[in-house]
Amino acid sequence: MTVLSDPLIAAPTRRDWLGLATLAAGLGMIVLDGTIVGVALPDMIEPLHLTLTDAQWVSSLYAAILAALLLSAGRLADRWGRKRLFLIGVVVFVAGSAVAAASLTGSALIAARAVQALGAALILPTTLSSVNAIFRGKHRAAAFGVWGAVISGAAAIGPLAGGALTQYASWPWIFLVNVPLGAVIFIVAIFTVRETSERAGGGGIDLVGAVLSAVGFAALVFVVIEGPDLGWWRPLQDFPILGLVWPHTAPVSIVVPLAVIGALGVGGFVWWELRRARAGGTVLLDLSLFRLPTFSWGNLTAGTIAVGEFAIVFVLPLFLVNARGLDVMQAGLVLAAMAVGAFVSGAAARHLSARLGAPGVVVLGLVLEVVGIGIVAMVVAPDAAAWLIAVPLTVYGLGLGLASAQLTGTVLHDVPRNQSGQGSATQSTVRQVGSALGTALSGAALSVALAITLPASTEGMRGADAVVAATRSSAGATIAQLRVQHSDALVAALSAGFADATRVSLLVAAVFLVLGLVGALRVRAVARHPAP
Repeated sequence: MTVLSDPLIAAPTRRDWLGLATLAAGLGMIVLDGTIVGVALPDMIEPLHLTLTDAQWVSSLYAAILAALLLSAGRLADRWGRKRLFLIGVVVFVAGSAVAAASLTGSALIAARAVQALGAALILPTTLSSVNAIFRGKHRAAAFGVWGAVISGAAAIGPLAGGALTQYASWPWIFLVNVPLGAVIFIVAIFTVRETSERAGGGGIDLVGAVLSAVGFAALVFVVIEGPDLGWWRPLQDFPILGLVWPHTAPVSIVVPLAVIGALGVGGFVWWELRRARAGGTVLLDLSLFRLPTFSWGNLTAGTIAVGEFAIVFVLPLFLVNARGLDVMQAGLVLAAMAVGAFVSGAAARHLSARLGAPGVVVLGLVLEVVGIGIVAMVVAPDAAAWLIAVPLTVYGLGLGLASAQLTGTVLHDVPRNQSGQGSATQSTVRQVGSALGTALSGAALSVALAITLPASTEGMRGADAVVAATRSSAGATIAQLRVQHSDALVAALSAGFADATRVSLLVAAVFLVLGLVGALRVRAVARHPAP
């Protein structure tokens, strides 16, 4: 895919490039927050009394609310001004961060994460749509390269930052650090970010579409997260909701009706958007964008990749700290190998794109990701040397940087400027749905695998049943507590079982990365031979 230079397209000013740096900083802040929590989770579980499901919600709720609100936020940004929504988002995000740092219970932390996600939902699509609106022609490749490199770099460096802050301060600092950072971004953005909007068109706000999309996406993510504990068909326990209780004696689990609600919500959203578009009303998502082959196949690829990538970020810190016995800083250093690879390849992606084309770079990146995580899955063991895990993670990070840096520009390449917000928000929504599902599926796979591997590894040990149940529900935190008590034989058995379950979760993630690779090959094909 070649971007031709157009002499009528004005070159970005110095202020535009400074604005890009500011938008990238805001983007980095919210992406970092999506992954910085992972390595600190083991330290949060005991003081906040988190279960495995609670731990999943601390990670997944952030992504789930983002997925539910991004389409609405992208449309609002188009109509009301992208800079304005960005500044509001920074304020809301910082407020949520402050509340999260002060949380004393798991419920308070989860609620604060919801506020953070609301702010992030305003920030994420406005950064991407602003870049898409301001940078045109040959300058777009460089701008999108920066945007993609920030996405991959911040996501990969999150575990290291989380490990350092948790080790040398305490876990609340992973949230407190956003307060001064957000304040600086807000002030600088006022002077450097140019306001852009698309005020044409009428028809009012698509409130029905916003509600349907939010309900549909939120319900589906809930189903995946809670299914293993509540039961996929038969209820396994009582579930309190809005002052009422769905009993364990009910004919079916609450997961079943919520799955139906989720499917109806997403299906109803698609039907409503088509109907409203035919009537000439303003739509939350112009589904005609999916007639663009690069947009439709690119989004499918982005979604499957996100599932795999965030599954890895969720499960590896739990293994490294609880089963492998590393402290959070050591675990952060191991996971920082991803950041090293991502930064190196992110910088080189634009030059490779000139030779292979952006879709070709995405394919190369995904091949490296699959190879890297496949090797990690093979070497995962309770006594595995840290470097033995870090080396293939570097390979994985190289792929992460290549794929992330170029996929964004490829997806939005053919999207009209006046639909930048919708196109950007759609891609961001797909990514966030994927990341929420990645965390949820990884947690579900880990939970199901632990139910098999832990009893097998502790077979014949006295009193093992209670410890197995505690280990599974605490996401492995029980192993760390037993290690302090010098219960060596039991710790070794539980660690072996946890390592086996981690391997299963990583292989599930690898399957989605392979599906993403298949999608990327299709993106490359349609980019070379666009539809007439």
